[in-house]
Amino acid sequence: MQEIYNHLDIEQQVQQEWDEKQSYKANEDLSKEKFYCLAMFPYPSGYLHVGHVRNYTLADVIARYQRLKGKNVLQPIGWDAFGLPAENAAIKNKVAPAEWTYQNITQMREQFKRLGFAYDWSRELTTCDPNYYKWEQWLFTRLFKKGLAYKKDAIVNWDPVDKTVLANEQVIDGRGWRSNALIERKEIPQWFIKITAYADELLAGLDELDGWPEQVKTMQRNWIGRSNGVEINFGVAKQDHSLQVFTTRPDTLFGVSYLAIAPQHPLALAAGKTNTNLQNFIDECKNIEVSEAAIATLEKRGIDTGFKAIHPLTDEEIPIWVANFVIMDYGSGAIMAVPAHDQRDWEFAQQYHLPLKIVIKNNINWNYQAGAFTEHGILINSGDFDDLDFNTAFDAIANALTAQNCGQRTVNYRLRDWGVSRQRYWGTPIPIIYCDDCGAVAVPDEQLPVVLPENVKFSGANSPLKNMPEFYQTICPDCGKPAIRETDTFDTFMESSWYYARFASFNQANSILDARAKYWTPVDQYIGGIEHAVMHLLYARFIHKLLRDEGLLNSNEPFTNLLTQGMVLKDGLKMSKSKGNTVDPQLLIQQYGADTLRLFSIFTSPPEQSLEWSDEGVEGAHRFLKRIWNFCYQNQNNIIAINTIERPYIEWKKQDNQYQRYRREMYQILQQANFDIERLQLNTVVSACMKLFNLLNEVANYAKTANDDNLPLVQQPGARLINKILVVLIRLLYPITPHITTSLWNNLKYEGSMDKIYWPKLANDALIVDDIDLVIQVNGKVRGHINIPANTDETKIKTIALEQPNVLRFTEGKKIHKIIYILNKVINIVVGS
Repeated sequence: MQEIYNHLDIEQQVQQEWDEKQSYKANEDLSKEKFYCLAMFPYPSGYLHVGHVRNYTLADVIARYQRLKGKNVLQPIGWDAFGLPAENAAIKNKVAPAEWTYQNITQMREQFKRLGFAYDWSRELTTCDPNYYKWEQWLFTRLFKKGLAYKKDAIVNWDPVDKTVLANEQVIDGRGWRSNALIERKEIPQWFIKITAYADELLAGLDELDGWPEQVKTMQRNWIGRSNGVEINFGVAKQDHSLQVFTTRPDTLFGVSYLAIAPQHPLALAAGKTNTNLQNFIDECKNIEVSEAAIATLEKRGIDTGFKAIHPLTDEEIPIWVANFVIMDYGSGAIMAVPAHDQRDWEFAQQYHLPLKIVIKNNINWNYQAGAFTEHGILINSGDFDDLDFNTAFDAIANALTAQNCGQRTVNYRLRDWGVSRQRYWGTPIPIIYCDDCGAVAVPDEQLPVVLPENVKFSGANSPLKNMPEFYQTICPDCGKPAIRETDTFDTFMESSWYYARFASFNQANSILDARAKYWTPVDQYIGGIEHAVMHLLYARFIHKLLRDEGLLNSNEPFTNLLTQGMVLKDGLKMSKSKGNTVDPQLLIQQYGADTLRLFSIFTSPPEQSLEWSDEGVEGAHRFLKRIWNFCYQNQNNIIAINTIERPYIEWKKQDNQYQRYRREMYQILQQANFDIERLQLNTVVSACMKLFNLLNEVANYAKTANDDNLPLVQQPGARLINKILVVLIRLLYPITPHITTSLWNNLKYEGSMDKIYWPKLANDALIVDDIDLVIQVNGKVRGHINIPANTDETKIKTIALEQPNVLRFTEGKKIHKIIYILNKVINIVVGS
């Protein structure tokens, strides 16, 4: 064993040993309980940052721990390789996206390996590989044939610089998240997948996900947004059609003073043809951000169309306005406005001096000049429905509308079908062919994959596919006539929504998945950022159900447990290149080692909380590892000697009381560490390791004065206890710092391979105590200590505590209100004057 802790040599040697043994290659072993551990796979940007280090270290610690628990562990890695950043980088650097991406993957693969993650590299996936996206195309063709994939004209967020559609979440303050260009509202043909067909199941399934953070489940519930209400038909005067409006408050129907429609509504566009001001307003609205957060803070603006709606129950004519806060994508693009009982409607009515009709009684003299009264209550000014409460009125008005064929009960969702079309190049080609005679036709299975050409040249941001007749010119598979391929590519959420299942069937050439996917899924532990709480996780849950319904999976959800790790901060700000506050992990690995970086990232904060970067913290982690190495070096002769001979049984109950207490403390620390690691409080597992190391030094110092030397080494309780504590310490520390612990295990001649040993077990006899030290408090302040037999009755404990001289000083002459006893720890006497 070398004297100096040389992290570079140690880590290289251990990683080479893992590679030679293929230590982390996973196989389907029905004799063991399986454990599938997965961190959200990375985008190959070309370099790692410390946020990556933390995320993937968390996953690796969990995977290694479960391996020590005897489970059959799968931990794979791959690359989310398609997407706009690669394309933009390629345009900027004048290199094809494929070349740029593969170079980055090579670089990042080496960085991951230097960190010592226990990956099954044989399963490595790259989403831009035709062997991967072939099956994504196959699945889409199945959905198309089932009617779950369809194309329609849709109003989208269009980035005029990046030349592509953006999701609402990618529009920030009305600008594209990458280009910073003003977003346009544009109507173009788009492919959709019918996620709304699974809305109820996606919502109900959240109740079964006990291993997910409540925050994430709440975000998904809100995104799906199921609401019970009534769809009401308002006729339009002098027009042949009507307006459909969904409302959850049919009880306010008699309070409607205007209807508002979206700027893109057909009625608005019709009115704009003869109204220049209205048309100009519609054009202005093309650039507004339409996320709910943006709409909520938007200055409410609108114009009267001149059209009149007909109230379905009173036949009253009601003005129809175009309003910038009504979104065409949600519902029918029309709302009934009740200014007296809806704050948004009230704000618009105040702006344009529209009337308020009060239809809900309140007994608090509500000031309607200050805002709307939005609570449920008793109806007034509502004809035959006066004096009804909310629930009764809901039913009665819904029944009346249904009877007159101008409304019906319905369930509405905030969730909209998933728009999967992107007008950029670097993505999976959508496998559809357009034929003048046959229409849209799915590419046949035998013609898949539709391969994305990789040797391309760019002219601005436009997709080169549109200028490549060799790509888009083809033959209709149905009639054999000339036809055109779709040149849009898939949203990259498509690739990341099923990759976890493909890892299980990574080398299957004849189908998307095989029986191995049923063995490994669902993922037992999934780790990733809270920023993916809605879109990625919702789409993955949806695709999982589609694969299940194809008979390819046998579970309902993809991820049993979810950990959303916190960000890495520096000086209180999230690390990013734009802020200039990043830290290069490669330099840290070179200076301190991968184990130091792993230890720091785990110890500094609980996994779900943000981690504040600290150079001093990294140095402290390195010092701790060096101290462990130095202790082992100094004691190696005794440790090796004990490990290489037969060890007789030691009856600890007959040993020195101090040794018994040290042994008990060791197992108490282990007991707490077991509890903490099961609930993924990994930072306190590091604390346990530090406590064990301190205990190790205490035992070593005590053994020097305990006169053990007259016994053979293997019978010396001090030497044996040092050896035992070290065994527990190395095993606890192994998932976090696998290189140094593997090296120590080998150097100190412990039995077996570090990768195949088990998590240390508790010795129950050590946890049984004959007596306990109890803290006595009076009104929460420590006033004494007592040592009593462990089986002492609680009543007697209270009596003994009250008799202590220092306790009497603070209780005599005072009324004892209650005595609180915390088992084996504290007794608190609450007194008053």
